[in-house]
Amino acid sequence: MRTIGKTRGLARLADTEGHFRMVALDQRPPMFDAIAQAKKITRDQVTYADVTAAKRLLVEALAPHCSSMLFDPNFAVPAAIDLLPARCGLIMTLEEHRVEETPGGRKSRVIDNWSVAKIRAMGGDAVKVLAWYRPDADAAVNAHQQKFVRDIGEQCARNDIPYVLELLVYPFLGSANHTADYVESPGKLPALVIDSVREFAKPEYRVDLLKLESPLAANGLPPRDGSAAAKAAQNEFDAVGEICRQHGIPWVLLSGGASRDKFERVLEYAYAAGAGGFLAGRTIWLDAVRTHFPDLAAVSAALKQESVGILNSLSSLTKTCAPSWQPSFPKLDQVRQEGDFAKAYSG
Repeated sequence: MRTIGKTRGLARLADTEGHFRMVALDQRPPMFDAIAQAKKITRDQVTYADVTAAKRLLVEALAPHCSSMLFDPNFAVPAAIDLLPARCGLIMTLEEHRVEETPGGRKSRVIDNWSVAKIRAMGGDAVKVLAWYRPDADAAVNAHQQKFVRDIGEQCARNDIPYVLELLVYPFLGSANHTADYVESPGKLPALVIDSVREFAKPEYRVDLLKLESPLAANGLPPRDGSAAAKAAQNEFDAVGEICRQHGIPWVLLSGGASRDKFERVLEYAYAAGAGGFLAGRTIWLDAVRTHFPDLAAVSAALKQESVGILNSLSSLTKTCAPSWQPSFPKLDQVRQEGDFAKAYSG
């Protein structure tokens, strides 16, 4: 049973019907690349003002149409915390986007001068962490990643704040398809995704919501039409759903920059397997930024038309097909007189 603080935090991320319709704008390298492409400059020529201007437009256009938003502390918060509607939940990212690449795999770390305690203190509703993970990575690398995730889980428990864990498979350094970009790994296998979920669904990590990639490449998913290929694909999603169901962990899908139609197909499979929504970014807003920046008026117009249209379409599918998550609070039957609850609560 989740604590009161974690339960109330998760409820803040969902809409009133219990669906997670969440927009990610904590992306850093993908945003740098989108602006660089639009301005025909290199990534290192993108300015801080460029990034904050883009993120402010994203919040202004999209926040009224989602249940919660994912911010980073270094760009999104300074850019637009004042624009976030009161009813829109606030998820704060904790991990540094710069990782340590080794021949045996990637090692994650926390953003400098940032912490779970600071996220709770500023009024965040949840902590999000991206952990790059491959079950077949070097044992020492995986031990590092497991400790990284476990330690943050303990901090979230101490601060009574929900823990949103994102898992991503990645190509090894030196492999033919290696890239450090935030893209779907072309060489991933369903077992890599499923076994990663199996590991981090364990109670020791104290995860409250999983943000997961499709176990199969979005571009290769067949239509969900009852064919043998569709049934085989559904089995992979069902394996993820069963692990989450057994551990009582709700889960949502990340978009990974897939096109709208490809991501909607992913969601159809995921919702049939029990997923409760999405936490998507580039699928919703990337084209508006990379096509029109630095014309802020044009970016704003594209966001309010095309991007809001994509978000509303994803939301409609979610409300129609996704199961509803409802908060379940611990029983307080041991509270018999004034002071019992305050004494017993370990917040």
